[in-house]
Amino acid sequence: MRTKILKLLWLTLLLPTLVWAQDDTLHIVYSGNIDGELEPCGCSIEGNSGGILRHSTTLKKLRDEHPGLFALSGGGMVVSMVPQDKLTGEYILKGFATLDYDAVALQWNDLAYGVEFVRDRGLPWVASNWSGDAFADAKQIKRDGHTLFFFAWMDPAQSPQAAMQGEHKPVSDDLDGLAARLQQAQQRGLTVLSTTLTMEQARALPLQYVDILLIRAAYEEFGQPHMRDGTLVLQPGSRGMRLGQLTLSLNEQGRIADFQHRVISMPPAVADDPALLAWYEEYNATVKAAYLERVKLRKAMSSGESPFVGAERCQNCHQQTHDIWRESLHSDAFYKLEQVNKAFDPACIKCHTVGFEQAGGFIDTDATPHLMNVQCENCHGAGRAHAESAGVEPLANQDWQPERMCAQCHVQKHSPAFDFDSYWPRIKHPVVK
Repeated sequence: MRTKILKLLWLTLLLPTLVWAQDDTLHIVYSGNIDGELEPCGCSIEGNSGGILRHSTTLKKLRDEHPGLFALSGGGMVVSMVPQDKLTGEYILKGFATLDYDAVALQWNDLAYGVEFVRDRGLPWVASNWSGDAFADAKQIKRDGHTLFFFAWMDPAQSPQAAMQGEHKPVSDDLDGLAARLQQAQQRGLTVLSTTLTMEQARALPLQYVDILLIRAAYEEFGQPHMRDGTLVLQPGSRGMRLGQLTLSLNEQGRIADFQHRVISMPPAVADDPALLAWYEEYNATVKAAYLERVKLRKAMSSGESPFVGAERCQNCHQQTHDIWRESLHSDAFYKLEQVNKAFDPACIKCHTVGFEQAGGFIDTDATPHLMNVQCENCHGAGRAHAESAGVEPLANQDWQPERMCAQCHVQKHSPAFDFDSYWPRIKHPVVK
């Protein structure tokens, strides 16, 4: 009896330690650059991953599994390459704000449309060396007995103002000040530092006070996490295609003793979050309205005869080539856009129609239905002069080279599996002069 009592007393004394060890596990989900990708490109199976709708579904599932989950983002939401990007960026910020991330690092690209464009969107932005109070210096997050401090370093050398004359310093270069704040924070919890620097460049940062370092995002695929001098180095992937999940085991000093990591893909099998469908429908309606407005302008500016004639006109003299084209995926490329809600997105339309945003080129499905899809003139150039002269006038693209022409649209972003040697035989045809 006495032995049983002693065992019970021993277990009672040990129980707090066992409970503490169980609680000493910390779960983090992290992501990196969305880079203007509100939803995945539907052009290829390989690229059909991610998007904010699936992101929301996945994050909710992870939070159900781990209620104390920390959600961190390396930023990089917005790009500025074509006019459409500003509208898409606005909706990306709206949608991402609903995901309830704990902290989001500010990147230079996020400021493409100014501070006000991003500041008041409800996102927990962090810019630890920002000169001013527009953004938080750091975020302290407490959950399930754990405290995490999130910092973000914006490299002064990458500032758009760096090459300008005069004093233009939106950020500080005070690494000593950053070190002091990191050291103070590390005495109270785990520290996370996000930056767009490479690992080699990040060596200059005060990493001795950093428990987790997020470096510049890799293209699409996440980098392999690794410990370096006591710091866990993470490299998120870009385009919002995947999420990273960390399970950390902490030692008695509250530092990282061990970690488990997995990359979560978000293919079409991941359902869209119903809570965001209204936001998505609003986005598509706004994109369509903007597109139709541009159509009106193009119609108003359009005058004279179009230099493009469409594939049916080419068929008159090039029946064999036309037959090969008709059996290819090029011949119904525009319908693919309609299947994935991209039929009003200028960034997609340009590669799925003839002469989009060129004089006399595709306007819309009502005004120019004969210029839908990928046709002869996408590669060979406008063909009206050639057709009306019965072939006497040469086609516009006399230096036509298949591999170079294919590479205009079959880029990594939209066609990651593209291989010219295997793709070209599918549409190979007699050379047209």
